[in-house]
Amino acid sequence: MNMLLVESLMMIIASLVPNYLMGIITGAGLQALMILGGGYFRLPKDLPKLFWRYPIYYIDFQRFAYHGLFKNEFLGLRLQTETGWIIITGEEILRDELQVEMGHSKWIDLLVLMVMGVVCRLVFLLVVKMSERAKHVVKAVIMRVSPKESHQVVATYPSSTPSHTPSAIIRFLNI
Repeated sequence: MNMLLVESLMMIIASLVPNYLMGIITGAGLQALMILGGGYFRLPKDLPKLFWRYPIYYIDFQRFAYHGLFKNEFLGLRLQTETGWIIITGEEILRDELQVEMGHSKWIDLLVLMVMGVVCRLVFLLVVKMSERAKHVVKAVIMRVSPKESHQVVATYPSSTPSHTPSAIIRFLNI
């Protein structure tokens, strides 16, 4: 689902930028921003609050992918010694060490990623449709502002072999 979401975002970016190099640069920058703000490199409570925590962390799709992955791996896990003493459980690792939100299951994280993917595909459809309409509107405005008059150049030659003198060329070009 995360890969589908990334592909959807790249499709939106590709439809907005003028060439593929700008699309790659913009897409890589957006992906880096999402990875950095997703809570993988820095724990959520350690993220700076002004930019990274409040706008980025809460809208970041990578956060849901990380949390779903962590919940899938650690829920139900019990780390024990050889004598059978439980040292730590997976829930404690998730809550205390990784600071994963435990209020919902991994399936909710997957559902959020699916909804984000569908929304991004719909945004891509809207961008493509709006750009098609914008091209027609711009073309119509340009044609009304400066209509190009078509000129026909008709040259008649007195003989079967045309003369290549400068005056014949000037007459041919209608200059």
